[in-house]
Amino acid sequence: MLQTVLDANPAGETINARDTTLAAYRFMLRARVLDDKFAALYRAGKIHGGVFLGRGQEALSAAVGVSLKKTDVFAPLIRDAAGRLAFGETVLDAIRTYFGSSLGPMRGRDGNVHRGRPQEGYLPMISHLGAMISVVNGALFARRMKGISGTVGATCLGDGATSTGAFHEALNQAAVEKLPLVLILADNQYAYSTPTSRQFVCDDLADKAVGYGVEASSVDGTDLAACLKIAGNAVARARSGHGPQLVVAKLLRLCGHGEHDDSNYIDPKLKNSPLGRDCLKVAEEFLLRQQWTDTGTLATWRGEIVTEIEEAVAQVRREPAPDPYDEKWLAISSKHLSEMHEE
Repeated sequence: MLQTVLDANPAGETINARDTTLAAYRFMLRARVLDDKFAALYRAGKIHGGVFLGRGQEALSAAVGVSLKKTDVFAPLIRDAAGRLAFGETVLDAIRTYFGSSLGPMRGRDGNVHRGRPQEGYLPMISHLGAMISVVNGALFARRMKGISGTVGATCLGDGATSTGAFHEALNQAAVEKLPLVLILADNQYAYSTPTSRQFVCDDLADKAVGYGVEASSVDGTDLAACLKIAGNAVARARSGHGPQLVVAKLLRLCGHGEHDDSNYIDPKLKNSPLGRDCLKVAEEFLLRQQWTDTGTLATWRGEIVTEIEEAVAQVRREPAPDPYDEKWLAISSKHLSEMHEE
């Protein structure tokens, strides 16, 4: 959500395109710098487990994050640092999970990408292969049964997830029940190393929505302004009772599947095509062209974010890991784990 903007706008006045875009860009920038830091720490042997970067997908991710409200449900995936931050995740929460800090949201008990705060509608990822769609469906069903209306559930997925049974079953369920579900699909041209030509033959993954009676839109995933418009419209339509919405963004993953992967299989022609544009640079050029900011301000923001992240990493590295002799390893349904840590 646009928390930085809303905090400065307590009267609840309409948030204009300039403020929305600037807020989304700052989430993109914070996500990029944070991802780069995680990559450096991984290469230095300071992080155990996988590190999966969202480089090239930040515009799409930030767009869905800023389009949601605090009362909504969001199930981000491995490349959604920008969306996570926009929805309310703190830099400390992200870093604490990567370092296994006992003060993090998962208390050092789970993998670094499986993090969230379910009580706040921020769902930890089970799997990136379509599994989170049915989880969001369940959350929306629960709210319907409780008489809660006006909320939306969103999750993100990649092109590879559309080839799984979980995707088809959950999308069909959402369509039949007309759930306010928004699927944000990053068609980044590869399912790990498998090109889309070996996954499906339809011209556009949005075509898959037709058979289920689901509304779909396509967007240039490298264009922040376009992503904000299309994602915002999809969320608004789901919220107003038009049923599930599928947003398909065409882009290219500008890194390997994870930091363990050198991505040498990516076709150089794709890298040099419009799909290979860096959405962060495209957003910066747009903001400068609109005269909504200047190069000095952009540099200042980056410097502030770098300092924020470096200080957060230093703080978390001093924090304790779970003590197996003192920790009470109880189920998540217990009172012990349902209560959040005091900061």
